[in-house]
Amino acid sequence: MAFDAIAGVAHPPAGDPTGIVLLTHGAGGNRDSPMLVRLCDEWAARGWLAVRYDLPYRRRRPKGPPSGSAAADQAGIADAVDLARSLTAGPVLAGGHSYGGRMTSMAVADGLPVEGLLLFSYPLHPPGKPERARTEHLPRITVPTVFTHGTSDPFATIDELRAAAALVSGPTEVVEITGARHDLGSKTVDVPARAVDAALRSLPG
Repeated sequence: MAFDAIAGVAHPPAGDPTGIVLLTHGAGGNRDSPMLVRLCDEWAARGWLAVRYDLPYRRRRPKGPPSGSAAADQAGIADAVDLARSLTAGPVLAGGHSYGGRMTSMAVADGLPVEGLLLFSYPLHPPGKPERARTEHLPRITVPTVFTHGTSDPFATIDELRAAAALVSGPTEVVEITGARHDLGSKTVDVPARAVDAALRSLPG
């Protein structure tokens, strides 16, 4: 399969794909995160080839927190985008949950070429430590960026997240999931549908 090189699982659409969406996981998770699976199913239903993949540290070790350097994980994200570019002439969107989204946002800030950035439960600061905001790179992001965030997420309040999103140089949208925590679980909201709707709105044309 084309995505074995990035430890990726593809969710193909019924017909020719509009483009490719690449999503990766949070610090303690992997590509089989239930939310990533649901997001990729939703993207495939909308006509996109969606791929959920493991970051380099997770390929080395099946469990545990990130090990090694953030630069190596960002290089793994760049490899995924390069692979997607080789397979489609359409748009490539990239992002991820928590740590995976943060690493993708840093790669995009440094010039990784994608048409859109998808950030789920962006870990703006460690829980209880708002003074340690991870925002330095956000002004260098120029592509459309969608933040999907729960109102009960300890890694950022909605107000904190909106202030951080305002630092991004490109267009942004915040998808607010009432009552959801960091895992974005909700019994009342179709989180993947709302997130994909926002992402499609963000694309030019």
